[in-house]
Amino acid sequence: MRALFLVVLYAGLCYASPVTDQENIETLMDNVLVLRVPHDKATLVNVPLSCGEAYRNQPVVWKKDGEEIEPPLKGNQVNVLVEEMDGGNYTCHLGPDGEYLNHTVIFIQLDPDNRTVILEEQSTEKGHIHCSAPNYNGSFHCSWKRSRVRSSAPVLLVKAERNLENIPCELNSDGSGIQCQEANCPYKEEQHRIFVTVYIYSASLLEAYTRAFYLRDIARPDALLNIRNSNGKVFSWSYPDSWEKPCSYFVLQFQVKVVQKGRSCDGEHHIMLHTTEETKYEVNLKLQKYVFCVRAQDKITLGPFNHWNFCTVNKHEVVC
Repeated sequence: MRALFLVVLYAGLCYASPVTDQENIETLMDNVLVLRVPHDKATLVNVPLSCGEAYRNQPVVWKKDGEEIEPPLKGNQVNVLVEEMDGGNYTCHLGPDGEYLNHTVIFIQLDPDNRTVILEEQSTEKGHIHCSAPNYNGSFHCSWKRSRVRSSAPVLLVKAERNLENIPCELNSDGSGIQCQEANCPYKEEQHRIFVTVYIYSASLLEAYTRAFYLRDIARPDALLNIRNSNGKVFSWSYPDSWEKPCSYFVLQFQVKVVQKGRSCDGEHHIMLHTTEETKYEVNLKLQKYVFCVRAQDKITLGPFNHWNFCTVNKHEVVC
């Protein structure tokens, strides 16, 4: 008798009755439902679907992913049983072989959603989404990288907003980034952060990635212009054309570095390292061969540096 009780108890745990959990069903966008399920336990959830009020009195028949459902699922408003990660595209039709009327896609999102597998983490600080802006006029670009095993995962939706106001964005052709333009005044103090959320899916699994930032945190100057050398020792350059003006208000500071010829500006080894606000620098070193490196950042916010610009000095020959 005791053994029979244990078997019955086990069966009850493994084959729990399906439930309808409206709190964990979200309408993400038109024709898209998101069902949040715990990642560490089996689930069986009834999800209500509607073909639409216009078809309330029609002989509606449902299909899943283009295939007929057995036993047939009929009616304008129905419940579909979603087991664990088995979402899909449910279409309603006018009769078994009738015309398409409407559809609802059910995606599954794990809860908690910190067990992400579709995008690669770029860094601990940046997370999965990297964003940058060339200035403070409201234009910014965000990018991400899919994992090798999910390299073709499509982007479902991208949301960008500040203080509940939407920011228009355009998805790159390969789905690996967005270009956004906010109506922003560069002189205005930022009170609220920008939130960018990317919804991307693989089969029925949907993952959401969010990055929050101020423009001042991601404003990185474009490449410096007119880098040249005079008298063999004095190097000079100009602000990027895309940087905000007047330069007396949007001040850049420059990091200059001298490294041995053949070494990279990105390396840790250097002969000289200095910071200046001037757009020129004199190298007072008794060297005939070296690399002069210079890069810029916003002096006030101390935001990210742009990429190194450099000149290679080989005795009396200087190539910038």
